Amino acid sequence: MSIERFEKPVYVTKPFLPSLDEFCDNLSEIWDNQWLTNDGPILKRFTRELSNHFESDNICLFNNGTLALQIGLQGMGISGEVITTPFTFVATTHALFWNKIRPIFVDIEPDYYTLDPDKVEAAITPWTSAILAVHVFGHPCRHNALADIARRHNLKLIYDAAHAFGVRIGNKSIVHFGDMNMFSFHATKLYHSIEGGMLSFKNSSLKKTFNYLKNFGFENEVEVVMPGTNAKMNEIQAVMGSMVLKHLDDIIEKRRQITELYRQRLCDVDGITLPRRLPDDITYNYCYMPVEVNEGEFSMSRDELHERLKEYNIFARRYFYPLVCDFPCYRSLAIDTPLTVARAVADSILTLPIYYDLSLDDVQKICDIIIEIGRNKEKEYLRSKKPLEVATGGI
Repeated sequence: MSIERFEKPVYVTKPFLPSLDEFCDNLSEIWDNQWLTNDGPILKRFTRELSNHFESDNICLFNNGTLALQIGLQGMGISGEVITTPFTFVATTHALFWNKIRPIFVDIEPDYYTLDPDKVEAAITPWTSAILAVHVFGHPCRHNALADIARRHNLKLIYDAAHAFGVRIGNKSIVHFGDMNMFSFHATKLYHSIEGGMLSFKNSSLKKTFNYLKNFGFENEVEVVMPGTNAKMNEIQAVMGSMVLKHLDDIIEKRRQITELYRQRLCDVDGITLPRRLPDDITYNYCYMPVEVNEGEFSMSRDELHERLKEYNIFARRYFYPLVCDFPCYRSLAIDTPLTVARAVADSILTLPIYYDLSLDDVQKICDIIIEIGRNKEKEYLRSKKPLEVATGGI
């Protein structure tokens, strides 16, 4: 079977966009107000919408998730060492570095790629001040175990929830777990405000501190109470965020359909491993479609498949590869225990295209291509072995 390549590139993600007419209609309010930034009326309304969505007043909005996390760590007074994961986007670790905090990398668990609580406890030292875990691909961390460790050792429990917008545990939003959560509203995420970020936090007194830190430390026009920076969300970001929020249920449902089709088509393909299904009490957001590629069973490596898919105009992503600890800026950090699981996952992980506008027919075609690539490679392997087998048989 010969499958034609996609005429246009199919990327791993594409932002959801409301109709242009709808967006322009909403922009008219900005033009009427003549207010672009500095805590404008649209941002205030958007903040209330998110507070209602999360059933919490303890939120603070920022112009991006990285600055949100940097400011969150500073505002909470985190210092010394923080135990974290090497299997994440670099911004997680960069936020620690910018606060002069030493990241202590420990291994992940194999089912959902989140921080392994057993490895966390063993890494605690007198200098440890917090745990910074990541809800990787929207999979919730083992929050009960991490919370127990944090409580017993008097540590702050912080979550990078960049992937976890819309995820619920039981009847609670994921914002209600841990001492602080950071969300990214970047355009690559299932929920976005073009750029943007949010902190949610348990201690309501932190809101004032975070507001100071994201706005130069201003108390009023003539008084600066602390050395802050500029990390405010603007009115155009708030317009987009408010509009996308209205479509959130539809966005997640479409991604659920895409995920289920991938699972149906790829579940029996030798060498392709899908993540375990989440427990029934988790409401998932289907933000990514990760698979692991086993070279011995699939007849080619993850990297080979990644390159072969490009020939069909499919741009999957090796997400996260390499591990953060393997980037030159972090190689000097000592790692006391082998990152066995994290390294194995980083060498085999591939995230497949998933976004609102991706048709189910295109998902079928992507699966057909992956299956066909594997079959062709296996045939090539068998043909290369045939002369040896014949010769051996004649001895």
